[in-house]
Amino acid sequence: MKAEGGRPVSSVVPQVSVFSPWPHRIALILACATFPLLFIGGLVTSKGAGLAVPDWPTTFGYNMFLYPWSKMIGNIFYEHSHRLVASFVGLLTIALVLTFWLHERRGWLRWLGVGALGLVIVQGVMGGLRVVLLEDTLAIVHAALAQAFFALTVALAVFTSAGWQNVSATNPLTDGGRLRRLCAVATGLVYLQAIFGAVLRHTGDRLDAHLAFAALVALHVVLILIRVTRHHSNVPALTRPALLLFGLLMLQLALGTLSYMAKYTALLRLTLNPIVLITTTHLAVGALILAASAVLTLRAFRLSGWSRGHSVRELFVEQFSS
Repeated sequence: MKAEGGRPVSSVVPQVSVFSPWPHRIALILACATFPLLFIGGLVTSKGAGLAVPDWPTTFGYNMFLYPWSKMIGNIFYEHSHRLVASFVGLLTIALVLTFWLHERRGWLRWLGVGALGLVIVQGVMGGLRVVLLEDTLAIVHAALAQAFFALTVALAVFTSAGWQNVSATNPLTDGGRLRRLCAVATGLVYLQAIFGAVLRHTGDRLDAHLAFAALVALHVVLILIRVTRHHSNVPALTRPALLLFGLLMLQLALGTLSYMAKYTALLRLTLNPIVLITTTHLAVGALILAASAVLTLRAFRLSGWSRGHSVRELFVEQFSS
């Protein structure tokens, strides 16, 4: 085919990329904002500041956003700061959903963003009811949902990344099934261990379950590292999170040992502030372990040839029925 001037015109129309970086940017910002919220929440629990502000959704009768900074002293500072940062995360989640519906073409991902918004709303209500009803069970659920929401924000950042969308399915992992199962089980164990950690922090019970699941997590992380380094050492998308996961595990075991010695033995005679710092950092590193494990699991699925046509339900049915 030729144009009027005799010059050839290509019959192939160039494809215009529809990829927008904004869903990934907002998802990444949301995940980064959620992590310090977890740390602040841990400080509130460790310092016993959860009931420093006795009312909700107001703060000593004030509109939460108009409470005077001069009155934010002592434990009120930690509790009220937790509320303000949580509100900021909620606004970011709304921005994420709007960005998804404007720029994201994958329907399942749009609805996953809506699910994240629903989860953060439930999380806020749980935190408020904990103040009003004074129930430890609500505090445990609040802590468990916080970990789940953080993992979800990290997953959204992975799903919206250019690397996730540009993965080729021509050379899938040779032993993807085994690696996927191992990573998925490890992620589930990390989350259960976090729940028992919340039970321990709020009630002082189930130290045995917390330690047992910590041992199971450690075993699975070591097995993951061995499999990745032996069979996929040339895949940075797997080796980097696997090494990060192992490094975080080592740090977490050290923090857990220090926390146990400080709270349950007389070997370490520490004042309150160092104990609070150790236990809160222990919680925060646990959240990072959950995030790293989730990233590794998702990448193992993606690099195993999970096509864009598969739904999440079909993915897991195929995975655990094989």
